[in-house]
Amino acid sequence: MSDNIYETDTSTSQYCDFHYGNEYFGVKNFPKNSVELLLPFFKNINTNKVLDLGCSVGRSSFEFSNYFKEVVAIDYSHKFIEVAQNLQEAVQIDYSVTLEGHITEKRSIDLETLGLSQNKDKITFLQGDAQNLDTSLNNFDLIFCSNLIDRLQEPRVFLKEIQSRLSENGILVLLSPYTWLEEYTPKQNWLGGYEENKEDVYTLDTLKKELSSLELSQCIEVEFVIKETNRKFQHTISQMSIWTKA
Repeated sequence: MSDNIYETDTSTSQYCDFHYGNEYFGVKNFPKNSVELLLPFFKNINTNKVLDLGCSVGRSSFEFSNYFKEVVAIDYSHKFIEVAQNLQEAVQIDYSVTLEGHITEKRSIDLETLGLSQNKDKITFLQGDAQNLDTSLNNFDLIFCSNLIDRLQEPRVFLKEIQSRLSENGILVLLSPYTWLEEYTPKQNWLGGYEENKEDVYTLDTLKKELSSLELSQCIEVEFVIKETNRKFQHTISQMSIWTKA
């Protein structure tokens, strides 16, 4: 490798491992698996341009580059985008995983070893806000939002606006564990997880209302595991909902 970057930030290291590291407890790599689950839908759409919103450190973007002519990948975190850009430029990323307390183990990533370097130049990585996208970002055949909507200040506003950026027969894909927290989203803006008029409100039901102009094609439960230490892992299930523009 021509260069090397050492990542010390705990969150960035965890996401490097989440996207590019080992699989745990028989659960498939989440970004890779999420893209592969969408393969049957690609035959029904054009595969010119995909928008990967909340791309994190970029694994799903590199996977999409094998199927689409152009990938636009955006994340709010400058540090995450920097990791993805450095990988794209053939930089090896070294990061540390916590084993126990202050004991860590160094691991490395490079695209060539992972077999992801072939189409890397199709991708444009940008730091940006999913709720304040440039007007030029439109006409996407697929918009992929992974674990994003429950981290937005105004998810209803986002859902209303993002539909206009789809191509004529485009697909919107939302993945989320629906972990609504007031530190990210004011409670009055939650899409689900509360009671209204003595009725429980679930996120998927609200999505059906907010995305009524689209057709819900399928829902798929997608597991993921994030390692924190040798003996502590986050095991979560995201719901993938796939919405088709008529």
